[in-house]
Amino acid sequence: MSSLEIWSFEMLVLASGWLPNPKLETSVLSISLNTCAMAYMIPLAFGGAASTRVSNLLGAGQPRLARLAACVTLCLVVTEGIVVAAVMILCRKVWGYCYSSEKEVVNYAGEMLIYVAVSHFVDGPQSVLSGIIRGSGQQKIGAYVNLGAYYLLGIPTGVLFAFSLHIGGKGLWIGIIVALCVQSLFLAIIVIQTDWDKEVKKASDRVHNTISAGDAS
Repeated sequence: MSSLEIWSFEMLVLASGWLPNPKLETSVLSISLNTCAMAYMIPLAFGGAASTRVSNLLGAGQPRLARLAACVTLCLVVTEGIVVAAVMILCRKVWGYCYSSEKEVVNYAGEMLIYVAVSHFVDGPQSVLSGIIRGSGQQKIGAYVNLGAYYLLGIPTGVLFAFSLHIGGKGLWIGIIVALCVQSLFLAIIVIQTDWDKEVKKASDRVHNTISAGDAS
């Protein structure tokens, strides 16, 4: 699941090399990607915690607590997203100086940071929802969602905005935002429709099958 998402970000950086003024575009997109990756460590931790907590509670036969853990983690990551996005927007005019002393790069990075802030806010719930889906053993469904959101919608949208509508690197990042929104929407639908009692039974069956296989060997 995660690999499909990471690869799509790298592909957009490569695509920025085909834009007018590729030196500026690749520099700023690399700054944006680095900033996004650094900020993503927080929701990534929330996602890992959600995955572990949900899987443990399902294995313990406590579906209500598993659902509660999922809801609490989502609330926490939304709060984190608001705070971090606000900091990004407030610091956007000076953040570029951490990477470059060129005024053109700093100014463009400041403009891009608004898009990065939006993507980070959306990426938080997506990360936690992905963790919940991993914890409930639905990784295959999550992989299909990621594949469709990024490669069938996000990347083509980014290329359209960047090259056909001539928005440049901002257009590529709009593609990322679109992919994240679609991904979050579908993952949320999957989590909402999850039958937690049924997932408890599945977890119990998996444990039983593993024990049986171990005894047989």
